[in-house]
Amino acid sequence: MRKARRQSPEGLLKHNLDMCSRHGDLVEALRLYDEARRDGVNLALHHYNVLLYLCALDGERGSNLQRGFEIFQSMVMDKVVPNEATFTSAARIAAAKEDPDMAFDLIKQMKGFGILPKLRSYGPALFGFVEKGMAERAYEVDSDMVANGVVAEEAELSAILKVSVSAKHAHKVYETMHRLRAVVRQVSETTAGIIEGWFQCEMAAKVGEENCDVRKVKEGVVKGGGGWHGQGWLGSGEWRVVRTHMDGAGICQSCGEKLVSIDIDPKETENFAASLTNLACQKEVKADFVRFQLLDYMHICECSYMNCWKIVFPSFGVAPEVWSVDAVVDGANVGLVSMHTFSFYQLNSVVKQLRQMSPSKRLPLIILHKNRVTGGPAQHPNNKKLLDHWKNSGALYATPPGSNDDWYWLYAAVSCMCLLMTNDEMRDHLFQLLGTTFFPRWKEKHQIRLSVSQRGPTLHMPPPYSIVIQESEKGSWHVPTITGDDLETPRQWLCATRPKDTSL
Repeated sequence: MRKARRQSPEGLLKHNLDMCSRHGDLVEALRLYDEARRDGVNLALHHYNVLLYLCALDGERGSNLQRGFEIFQSMVMDKVVPNEATFTSAARIAAAKEDPDMAFDLIKQMKGFGILPKLRSYGPALFGFVEKGMAERAYEVDSDMVANGVVAEEAELSAILKVSVSAKHAHKVYETMHRLRAVVRQVSETTAGIIEGWFQCEMAAKVGEENCDVRKVKEGVVKGGGGWHGQGWLGSGEWRVVRTHMDGAGICQSCGEKLVSIDIDPKETENFAASLTNLACQKEVKADFVRFQLLDYMHICECSYMNCWKIVFPSFGVAPEVWSVDAVVDGANVGLVSMHTFSFYQLNSVVKQLRQMSPSKRLPLIILHKNRVTGGPAQHPNNKKLLDHWKNSGALYATPPGSNDDWYWLYAAVSCMCLLMTNDEMRDHLFQLLGTTFFPRWKEKHQIRLSVSQRGPTLHMPPPYSIVIQESEKGSWHVPTITGDDLETPRQWLCATRPKDTSL
């Protein structure tokens, strides 16, 4: 049955169009399409979507746009029900024809089919209006996104910022700066350039409240959790905007202002730990992960009782155990930093440093895959003695064969509300599942990183300030960029101040 479908005219057309899509071959796809129409082959949704995708792709290079619209009309005439991908490709074709109004209209048509637009659906219309300098129309697209629960990311917010700066809409620039603060945190060079352009323009110098309500500004800071007030532009006169760095204490090397550390709500941490558990149980063998949370941790708790470890782990139908650690170590990562092979010596050096730094002088919890604990270098007498010491101290957890130890060390650190020692940037697909709202803030406050030189390993503690766009009570702005990482090279910041900052 399946073979017959594959060898049917429709099945062969699907296969051939998929090959065209893989190689970006619109010319051959159109030939196949014309041939299929001539031979009376019934085209389905997938056929049309591949053709529209290729037309949109080629349309960005300036040709075959009209064929794309003709194919879309044929689809409508054939009464083939479209999906989100259909409308998004059609919107891209419209945008390539420099018709953002049509692209936006196509998004609105989606709702008539009960289809919810995605972020990518809005791009053609939004970017099209921005390129034409049509600020109000761009804001309409943005409002529609918000109404449909679609969260703009940096590309979209940067576009809105760009058109707002061009239109000299100071209030929209202010609003978008705060949306960038909430969603993006550190900005790309493109966005940083747009922000610089705003602070350097004449309009920026003209706006600002010189005699602001001090009480409201302070209330805004408290309500927002620190780092911003949301009361509008403060101060008067031209802005001084420079590229600079922060020192280890978070003091701006240009204006001397000290950045703040923005607190994380404990309830957010609790909710994040619960969502992390759900994801881990989906990706890992559930019994192994639950055992890690309850049974094996009960053993670690017993071994560590004399150390008075104290942490609460979420319950799974039984009373949670209470114990704690000051730090969790991603053992595999730490043992391999700047090494060709795994080094227990390096790992132990880091563990010793963490223990020395601990107020209670307790060992951190070391997470290692079982293979690291039983095979290879682990069989060396010195390493075996070290592992036995960690085990007897309740400081070692060996993750089961076939497991991903990332889930284990991350869950332990989040649940324990303690520091995490790893150089893993946590950017792959696994960590993307955790979202971009809470996780980057948690990582910033809890991740210890490692550098290795001839003098040995050096630990880099989390910064005592938040690496996020900050608006001070004085009216100045500090914007972190993605240039630099504060490990090998200092992170670059934009510092925007006025000679007459509002002094509170």
